[in-house]
Amino acid sequence: MRLSAPRIKPVDMDRLDEEQAAVLAPFANPDNKVGGGRVLNIFRTLAHAPRALQGFLAWGNYILSRRNSLGPRERELVILRTGWNCRSGYEFAQHTRIGKDCGLTADEIERIKQGPDAPGWTLLEAAMLRASDELVSNHHVSDETWAALGELGDRGRMDLVFTVGQYTQVSMLLNSFGVQLEEGDMADKDLGVFQVP
Repeated sequence: MRLSAPRIKPVDMDRLDEEQAAVLAPFANPDNKVGGGRVLNIFRTLAHAPRALQGFLAWGNYILSRRNSLGPRERELVILRTGWNCRSGYEFAQHTRIGKDCGLTADEIERIKQGPDAPGWTLLEAAMLRASDELVSNHHVSDETWAALGELGDRGRMDLVFTVGQYTQVSMLLNSFGVQLEEGDMADKDLGVFQVP
């Protein structure tokens, strides 16, 4: 959402080739949890490279599944902070909605924008936000923050790094390809980015 128009336009759903149709078919199903039958702009954009989209979905499905040892609320805390740090309006808008569905409050989402030193976080939540900051800015979790994440165990710390890495990549492609907000979504006022008319 740093761009007011897409650099790569989403594919036309009425003009898909065979590979594009196959990779987007699950999203067109009304029972699909992602979009409820509406194929989101991110997937319609990535469908220009259907094989890459398949790989992207496989990894993304791990990050958003119960196989990720971070609980849904904690996962969304990390994803939203990553999207904020990457200044990704599309990502922040999508995961604000998802985060609320996973138990984050509107106040907590406002505090995510303020970061790990905002009042009200538990020690672990602050450490997760700080790790997200360090990974985006320095591509490394400091020893102090790593120790503060100890309650997550090795698996949880790995999943936190995987999650920040995935959503840093997602934010880069959203920002660079110019993927526009979905109809009805609004960009966060504090990001200062464009909104869909």
